[in-house]
Amino acid sequence: MISEFGTLPDGSPVQEVTLKKGSLEASVLTFGAIIRDLKVDGRSVVLGFDDLQSYLEHSPYFGAIAGRCANRIAEGRMTIDGSAYQLDRNDGDQNHLHGGARGFSARNWQLEQSDKASVLLKLVSEDGEMGYPGRVEALVRYTLTGAGALRVKFTATTDRTTPVNLTQHSYFNLGGGPDILDHSLEIAAETYLPVDDALIPTGEVRRVEWTPYDFRDGRRLKRRPGEEDVVYDHNFCLAGEPRQVVEFAAALEDRDGEHRMEVWTTEPGLQLYDAARLDIPVPGLGGRSYGAHAGLCLEAQRWPDSINRENFTPVLLHPSETYTHVTEFRFS
Repeated sequence: MISEFGTLPDGSPVQEVTLKKGSLEASVLTFGAIIRDLKVDGRSVVLGFDDLQSYLEHSPYFGAIAGRCANRIAEGRMTIDGSAYQLDRNDGDQNHLHGGARGFSARNWQLEQSDKASVLLKLVSEDGEMGYPGRVEALVRYTLTGAGALRVKFTATTDRTTPVNLTQHSYFNLGGGPDILDHSLEIAAETYLPVDDALIPTGEVRRVEWTPYDFRDGRRLKRRPGEEDVVYDHNFCLAGEPRQVVEFAAALEDRDGEHRMEVWTTEPGLQLYDAARLDIPVPGLGGRSYGAHAGLCLEAQRWPDSINRENFTPVLLHPSETYTHVTEFRFS
């Protein structure tokens, strides 16, 4: 089902596509390619809003596609084939975050096709947007599967070498409570990327063993004694490069273990953000309040600041190539 969700300041209409299959129902907006709502057996498991204006004024990337390059790039600077580029610095006027202030999350995508269980959206990012070289054409397809999963498939092409790193930025809360601190999280990563005070990776790839970032056997997100100052806004290293097929990355369960979500992805990195800084001044879905830790993000992607780190994952897309990324959120 396709309906009108609102109108952007430039007069462009925003459409909403409702998908249903089995126990899953998803509401997808053309603006930002946002997953506005995702329901499992009638229960919302993501954070979002019921009106467009709240997305324009208050959304911290709720349900959006982040790009052209997700996550942070130090000082918004990069060099490609000997040419230096300055990207939009929208993260405290210091670093580049999620493609800039007018990144993919703030654009109205074009609805290409849809049916009862899937929708295909397209976006064209012109040469020079947010400082990036090259014209990029990106596609994202959301599909609800009969096995109880939301499948997200990205493809992109370019006419000039440029970094491309797309991710789905939903905030999940499986239990419906005010926070996710009693949720249990498992991440299949032996290493993670330490960051500086600006959340830029230091360049070190550190083992998770004997650190608060060891989620290999599953643990609650609530801080343990002595961990009160621990920040969870880090990349976990699943692999050194993208994989050809989806592999298990993470599992999230609510407090009682009644509801479970698994993340399977082709991507080599998974960014965990537990929304410690979240403080939304307007009502969310169904009038809910969203404060600190109201949800968490599990963003499958290439490692942050890879464009400036030779030992990180490949992030450049060349004109002869097609960027491909598949992530599945499997519910049970």
